Amino acid sequence: MEQMGKDVRITAEKSTGDSPGLWGRRNKNTPPFSTAALEEAREWTEEGVPVLRASVSLLVPDGAAWKRIAWFYRLQCRSFLQFCQGDLLPWARAEGRRAMERSAPVPCFRAELTCQETYRRGRLWSLYTQVWDNAAPGAASLLRWGDAWDLSSRCPVSAGDFFPPGTPWKRQVLAGAEEAFRIQEERGISRFHPDLRRRLRRFWNPRNYYLTEQGLAFFWPMYALGPAAEGIPVFTLPYAGGEPPSAPLRTSER
Repeated sequence: MEQMGKDVRITAEKSTGDSPGLWGRRNKNTPPFSTAALEEAREWTEEGVPVLRASVSLLVPDGAAWKRIAWFYRLQCRSFLQFCQGDLLPWARAEGRRAMERSAPVPCFRAELTCQETYRRGRLWSLYTQVWDNAAPGAASLLRWGDAWDLSSRCPVSAGDFFPPGTPWKRQVLAGAEEAFRIQEERGISRFHPDLRRRLRRFWNPRNYYLTEQGLAFFWPMYALGPAAEGIPVFTLPYAGGEPPSAPLRTSER
C-alpha cells in the first residue's frame, strides 16, 4: 500500500490528564500516561482527477512504556489504508471512469478513520474508533470498535471484569437496552425494527463496548436495530459500584 506506515505522522500535541481528581493514586509500576495524535491522509486519482480521499485521526499512547498499545493503533491505521486501496479504490476508479465517459462531474469519495477518547481514570483508558465512508455501493456506512485498556498490564479489559463474580450482567445489558430503546420509540426519539428483542440478541457482541463516566456503553452495528437514521445504537449500563472505577473489579485470564 504505497509504502504504508512510512509516512505516518505523530504530532507533538499531547493530553496528559495528570490532574489528581482524574488519576487519583497511581500504581507505582505504571508510568505517567499521555497520548499523541496520529494523523495520515491519502488521495488516489483516475487520469489525474481525485476519486478517493482517505484520512486518519487517532490517539496513540506516547512513550516507550506504551509501545504495545500504540502498536495496536498504528496497525489499525495501516489496515484501514490497505482497505481503502484494496477494496474501495477499484470501485471509486470505476465510478470515475463512468462519469468521464458521460462527461459528467467525477465524484470524489471519502473514507475516514477517527477516534473518540471516552474515559481516563486511574489504571483505565478507553476510547472508540470508527470508520465512515461513502465509497462503496449503497448508503454511507459507519463501523465502530470499542477499547478499554488496563494501563498496568497493557492489556485490554473485558466488560465482565467490571462486575462482581456471578453477576448476570449480560442479561442486564440486554434487558436494559430493550427497555431504554422502547422508551425512545414511545417518545418519538427513535425508530427501531419491530423485532427489536430478537435483533438485540442476534447482533449483540459483548466486546462492543467502551467506558464512560456514566457507565459501560454497549453498542450495536449500524442497521442492526433500525434504519440508517438511528446510526449506531448505544445503551449505557451504570457501574456496579455506582462510582466510575479506577481499575477493573477483577482480572480475566488472558
